[in-house]
Amino acid sequence: MRAKIVKFRKSKSRAILAGFGVGKMKHSTDTVTYKSPEAPSSLEFDGQELKMFIHSTAEVSPKAIIGAGCRIWNQAQIREQATLGKQCIVGKDVYIDRDVVVGDYVKIQNQAQLFRGVVIESGVFIGPRVCFTNDNFPRAINTDGTLKNDNEWELELTFVSYGASIGAGAIILPGLKIGAYAMIGAGAVVTRDVADHQLVVGNPARPHGYVCRCGNRLQLNSRAVSWQCKICRENYIFNS
Repeated sequence: MRAKIVKFRKSKSRAILAGFGVGKMKHSTDTVTYKSPEAPSSLEFDGQELKMFIHSTAEVSPKAIIGAGCRIWNQAQIREQATLGKQCIVGKDVYIDRDVVVGDYVKIQNQAQLFRGVVIESGVFIGPRVCFTNDNFPRAINTDGTLKNDNEWELELTFVSYGASIGAGAIILPGLKIGAYAMIGAGAVVTRDVADHQLVVGNPARPHGYVCRCGNRLQLNSRAVSWQCKICRENYIFNS
């Protein structure tokens, strides 16, 4: 695959990974131990039992890496070499393509589609029917009319930073970076990078201020120097 690499900040997520058929796997000083490697239903993590749930109708590749305490609901599909960190929730009819990377504590709602080339940091919310694309110039055939294969198109990488939220039905074009704690409005079509804490809405998505870590919209103070959350009382200064 001739992948076009998009430069973005190095991931801060530290997903704890646990593979099917593996008795235990270490990350840093942590150890995840399967009670039943062949049919994992519960795990132990730092002395506490974390339940893993995989619905009987979900299709999870044995080559996927699933973290402790994940919940994968009916008719979800997780492809080979996909990686999920600990305690993720994968809703009904979700599709996670091969080689997709997902951090810890990520919520992926019903019918979301994460195609190859997507990297999701920890704490991200992905709403229902969100679609990540991975090819800016999609064609089924070459100029000579033959069907394209995997070596005849360029994979674009997309990076979603820590704590970001993507609203229902949003479409994320390839090769973009969505900043930490950014908020993507429902139905938005994202065609350019989104800054940390930035709120974007519409088609194409345009900035409409900033949001707090708690998700509430920030208000610009009277001196137009900093932004404040009326709920948390936190203050932010953003570089223009």
